[in-house]
Amino acid sequence: YIIDEVHMLSTQAFNAFLKTLEEPPKHAIFILATTEKHKIIPTILSRCQIYDFNRIPVEEIVKHLRAITVKEKIEAEEEALHVVAQKADGALRDALSIFDQLVSFTNGNLTYDAVLKNLHVLDYDYYFKLSTYLNDGDYSSALMLLDEILKLGFDPGHFISGLGSHFRDLLVCQEPKTVELLEVGNAVKQQYLDQAGAIDAAWLLLALKEAQQAEFRIKTTVNPRLLLEIALLSIAGIGTGEKKNSESDLTGTRRIVEPS
Repeated sequence: YIIDEVHMLSTQAFNAFLKTLEEPPKHAIFILATTEKHKIIPTILSRCQIYDFNRIPVEEIVKHLRAITVKEKIEAEEEALHVVAQKADGALRDALSIFDQLVSFTNGNLTYDAVLKNLHVLDYDYYFKLSTYLNDGDYSSALMLLDEILKLGFDPGHFISGLGSHFRDLLVCQEPKTVELLEVGNAVKQQYLDQAGAIDAAWLLLALKEAQQAEFRIKTTVNPRLLLEIALLSIAGIGTGEKKNSESDLTGTRRIVEPS
């Protein structure tokens, strides 16, 4: 017998169930499933064998989905399957549910663009473009791109969370040992490696902190767009003062050495 979400039982229900659990019929096996083990009373927990199930890695979910596409003769791009796996957040059941819906919506042809559209997921290209603008201090282009993203109907909270994740992924690409922590397809991974090589790690760390602070504050603000714009301006301003000072020093040096 499987009791799903067993932590939802009341204390009275647990106490009534305890006697059966202590002396179950020989033919009966009880499987108690929960995501909140701490809510189960100790007298029940002490009489159970506990097995912890962890999130399934993205690559493992992709392999399983790929096997289904081969068996069912479904056309699916590799990057599309990675988006489904990431959306499932480690849960194979959710991945299969999303996959089934997408197969129906796309008539069995899962392209990367079709999956993004149906799941309403922001394309990686937006984050790559925005990171380039911000790192270059091009705040006007960054604000215009933000306007385009918001007009597409993306939630401000999800956007800033995604930007923070993008900065994190760029950081892990800074070192060969941590590249394997990047859970994306090969094509997107190469884009991350290319951009990570062009951006300073110290800048990324500061940008990530700004994004995290904005993600925390956006939950309580009455004007999410303004908060996002301020956050992007702050990120775009990282290091610009140092660059200007460096340029001024170089100009001053040239003036000194140039003959009168």
